[in-house]
Amino acid sequence: MRNGIDMRQYGLSETVEKSAERFADLTISRVLSQEKGIYRLISFQGEKWGEICGRFLYHIQAKSDYPAVGDFVMADWNKSGGNAVIHHVLPRKSSFIRKAAGEKNEEQVVAANIDTIFLCMSLNNDFNLRRLERYVSIAWNSGAEPVVVLTKSDLCEELDQKLYEVSFAAAGVDVLVTNTVNQNGYEQIYPYLAEGKTIAFIGSSGVGKSTLINCLLGKQYLDTNGLRNDDKGRHTTTHRELILLPSKGMVIDTPGMRELGMWDAEDGIDQTFSDIEKLARGCRFRNCTHSGSEPGCAVQEAVERGELSSERVCSWKKLMNENRYMENSQEYLAEKRQKFKNIAKINKRNRRG
Repeated sequence: MRNGIDMRQYGLSETVEKSAERFADLTISRVLSQEKGIYRLISFQGEKWGEICGRFLYHIQAKSDYPAVGDFVMADWNKSGGNAVIHHVLPRKSSFIRKAAGEKNEEQVVAANIDTIFLCMSLNNDFNLRRLERYVSIAWNSGAEPVVVLTKSDLCEELDQKLYEVSFAAAGVDVLVTNTVNQNGYEQIYPYLAEGKTIAFIGSSGVGKSTLINCLLGKQYLDTNGLRNDDKGRHTTTHRELILLPSKGMVIDTPGMRELGMWDAEDGIDQTFSDIEKLARGCRFRNCTHSGSEPGCAVQEAVERGELSSERVCSWKKLMNENRYMENSQEYLAEKRQKFKNIAKINKRNRRG
């Protein structure tokens, strides 16, 4: 710790320090926020704005190669007083990745180096099991631990029924029920907080992410606007930001997402729908489409017995088809090849070092 900044509080670990050893002339920094190509960084030297150096920019092959909030980067801190200059992004231990909004197939890193992902969904008209299955699938694929946070329980009259439904949509995932009306309505979050640990809050607009973070901070730091008259959320958070909590740990606030496209998330889908995957192994034919037309389909038999909802089966098929379509796209294949080349180069340099 120098200059009063203890980077251990910001998640600096021995693993990160080991990755940084070959850049001894640069400073380990963590990305706190990003806006239009400018990054707010923190290091033992304090906070400073930073930008990517020309050489780094030249070698970027995909949108996901850019620094993201939560990344550890190596930067020239520029003692002359100008912006810091970012030269490298250190390997990520986890990252929540979605298909970038729009028609082009590109991946977007929403948050990096996170330990726990709080998937927030309110218990009013925002409640949507199919969307939750999508969020959980991507979260399982991130390398972080997913936790479902159900907000605004004070507005829900069918809490037990909704908890029962969530137990199937997010099997194996901890589920927290919160509200910010009661003084202790958010205390279930505290056991997940620890020094050096990072939690990302992810969910639709208006579900109460910023309100929960304000409660953890003990002050009105983030703007909150609640819901419009049609019970749909307003976009109050406009950018991602990593915030150090006064007690312990860090949180990343993210804007509400209108689109959450799948990106190389087959393992996460398999884990989210492990009940269906297990049933599918009992189908008579290996290439069964589970559409109801093939004899001996264990999945459809479970639906007919009332053990499995047809909506959940449709959601599983939709996410799998969407993920496979993306995997077959030319942009994805080209990016995947380039990633493997980059990993091979890094491994080769490490062996030489």
